[in-house]
Amino acid sequence: MKSAVKRDAKRDVKKKDPIWIDQRDVLAIHDQLLAVYGGSPGLRDEGLLQSALARPRQHHAYSHSDVIEMAALYTAGIVRNHPFVDGYKRTGFVAGILFLELNGFIFIASEEDATQAVFGLAGGTLDEAAYTAWMGANSKRARNRGRNR
Repeated sequence: MKSAVKRDAKRDVKKKDPIWIDQRDVLAIHDQLLAVYGGSPGLRDEGLLQSALARPRQHHAYSHSDVIEMAALYTAGIVRNHPFVDGYKRTGFVAGILFLELNGFIFIASEEDATQAVFGLAGGTLDEAAYTAWMGANSKRARNRGRNR
């Protein structure tokens, strides 16, 4: 009987939630990127942005997605949904990297490699699985900086 109680207790343990990226964060990222690199401002479709931001949370809730996969989902969702008038590729990429870093990873790819990967994702020559694998190959766990995550 004792082992059944332990087993049930393990099932009730909820997966630890990562630090999420929300719409306010993405809009701020978009504004900052446009200020630095230029482009036309404007949110083309708020529903498409909300859809992109909901996908990693859904994967976390219903599957065994890891941080790297969820970061790739942020990037792919924003890049492929095209919710902004301009700057959606840059915004999607930075949102994905921010999610990685907030959740204990360091991104190590060169700017050139990252640009190629995001353009491949946007153009359809790189699917989500391949982008996730690329992101995993270009990320490493950060050393513990005193945070209890």
